[in-house]
Amino acid sequence: MPLDVTQPHPAGAADARRRAVAIWLLVICGMILVMIGLGGATRLTGSGLSIMEWAPLRGTLPPLTEAEWQRLFALYRQIPQYTLLNPDLDLDGFRRIFWLEYVHRLWGRLIGLAFLLPLLWLWWRGAIDKRLRPRLLVLFMLGGLQGGVGWFMVASGFFPDSIAVSQYWLVVHLTLALVLYGAILWTALSLLRPASLPGGPPALRRAVFACCVLVTVTIVAGGFVAGLKAGLTYNTFPLMDGRIVPDGYGDLRPAWRNLTENIAAVQFNHRLLATATAVTVLGTLAWGLTRARGLAKAGLWALGIAVAVQYGLGVATLLAVVPPLLGTAHQIVAALVLSAALLALHGLRPTAALAHDPLHEDGFRQEGRA
Repeated sequence: MPLDVTQPHPAGAADARRRAVAIWLLVICGMILVMIGLGGATRLTGSGLSIMEWAPLRGTLPPLTEAEWQRLFALYRQIPQYTLLNPDLDLDGFRRIFWLEYVHRLWGRLIGLAFLLPLLWLWWRGAIDKRLRPRLLVLFMLGGLQGGVGWFMVASGFFPDSIAVSQYWLVVHLTLALVLYGAILWTALSLLRPASLPGGPPALRRAVFACCVLVTVTIVAGGFVAGLKAGLTYNTFPLMDGRIVPDGYGDLRPAWRNLTENIAAVQFNHRLLATATAVTVLGTLAWGLTRARGLAKAGLWALGIAVAVQYGLGVATLLAVVPPLLGTAHQIVAALVLSAALLALHGLRPTAALAHDPLHEDGFRQEGRA
């Protein structure tokens, strides 16, 4: 007979319900990966400002009449992107950019439903451990916040003389997506692997943690590159217009503005961080393979391969002047690099940390015996 994951008494039932929740969360992670790709494609095709309304319920349906298409197109013609960048765009051209943004928003709504409905059902059936429930509620609220941040990001492109969204809002949107994705993935891994299985020495964990930090900072720096469209300039590698450090690197005042508003500095910083990340990851891989075991070793291999692919993809995207297909792939693989880093780090969790982990199997089994 199939195991009923809602029965609390057998230890096997606790394992089964933990796996069920983990699989559901991994599905959500997959949906977020698709969302990251859609977001990249939307940005790279200039589609993100095609819908000027925030209508969480009514916006679920696409335009169903010609009059509705004309109304939405008229709204788009009021913003600077149309007047300054696309004055020759006709209704058919508007439809093309509209559909990509519409799918992007619709997919976000589907992620919310795919999280909320199973959460309510599993909660009702008693399949979610009591100590896990607050975490899942926080994750759901973060997802809702992400939708609001996305709208503020879009609205930042409506200001006079603006033909794109603010790079600051774009980075906030990206960073929150990374936090949400990483937290859900880590929770799923903790449910699938709650037992204490030593994966390597503490020094290796510290090295992998450094890799995680570098990966995250590099992705955030890439958000500023995307927001400023800095990849459309200095399309040579490894030099930038024949120089290691480009002219004008520190021209803006105050100096901190160069980190977020200076195209030359933003691209150089992203290159530098990407190179530092690749060197650190490959060095950690070479040093750690003989010391890592189990999931940690698999995670290190995945991290090394993903970083190598991502670095090559980044160079190719730059040299090709950021075609949408390569740019979207670069954004998706960035999330896969982060996934591999978290996988390796999770495999190196120290026993002391597991003892206080609310998702540790002892807690589930103790509740199962209650």
